[in-house]
Amino acid sequence: MRKKLLIAFASTLLFDTAIAGLLTLVDFYPDFWINFVFSQCIGLSLCSVNALVMCCVSGRRRWLILISAMPVSIVFGVALAAWLIGAGDWSNPLLRTAVVIGLFFGGIGSIPTFLSERIEKLDTEVKQRQLQQSEAERRELEAQLKLLQAQIEPHFLFNTLANVGSLVDSDPAQAKRLLDRLNDWLRIALSRARSDTATLGDELDMLENYLQILQTRFGARLRWKVEADADVRRRPFPPMLLQPLVENAVRHGIEPKLGGGELRIAAAIAQGRLQLSVHDDGEGFAEAPQTGSGLGNVRARLAALYGEAGRLLLEGGAAGGTTATLEIPA
Repeated sequence: MRKKLLIAFASTLLFDTAIAGLLTLVDFYPDFWINFVFSQCIGLSLCSVNALVMCCVSGRRRWLILISAMPVSIVFGVALAAWLIGAGDWSNPLLRTAVVIGLFFGGIGSIPTFLSERIEKLDTEVKQRQLQQSEAERRELEAQLKLLQAQIEPHFLFNTLANVGSLVDSDPAQAKRLLDRLNDWLRIALSRARSDTATLGDELDMLENYLQILQTRFGARLRWKVEADADVRRRPFPPMLLQPLVENAVRHGIEPKLGGGELRIAAAIAQGRLQLSVHDDGEGFAEAPQTGSGLGNVRARLAALYGEAGRLLLEGGAAGGTTATLEIPA
């Protein structure tokens, strides 16, 4: 506010000096000093009253008071100038002419002030709308991501609980081990959901637990290895984004294959992007669809989080097997 007031008074001094020069040129009064004193007294009087009103009053009342106070400020400025130069009382026609000229230039000088305040108000309204829109988009994005994540997790939970149910009578010890693994997985998953920071290392730890749950059912038919160095594991990564790819590889690649197979999960940084691949040596595209709820959710989450900067690719090997590659900004 102090800076604005200094700028306003400096602009008033320059504007008043220009008016004094103009009045001297048009021979309103031949003495520049007399014109200068009148211009400065009127201008500074107007500026002082305007500054006081602008600081203390807001809304429409401000402009009503400014319009009402303008004649009073000009009369006061003219009276002050007359006293300074000894121009006499109001019987002097110079003073009455000075009031008329002050009203004219005062009205002109008020236009930039009005426009400046109007522009500032509109700019504030635009910024506020942009902030509200950005907040609404952020909340919509969070709701969309939570919905997509909720669609992924129940699929895994229902399958695991169904496996537990089938083992309760035939192999109670195995059912207990499976429940223990599921309990560990849920503890990690809930911890990640409540955390503001998540890393790829957290996701890979969850996948290890997830694969151990699956191995309770598959036994030696399911094998896997994870390749990711310490630096890559520290990278931020959305929760539950990689698990659907692993689940898809097990369901459509390893499970249908006689004797099972192996998964290889690899993560690396290349050209400023985080690349993750899930490769299985299973049945290949003949049994691995390009679409489905799991892959659809992954693509939807990628679009919501990264737009065109995130992508998912599926490739089939010549000798069978499938590779799913996930790319996001590093």
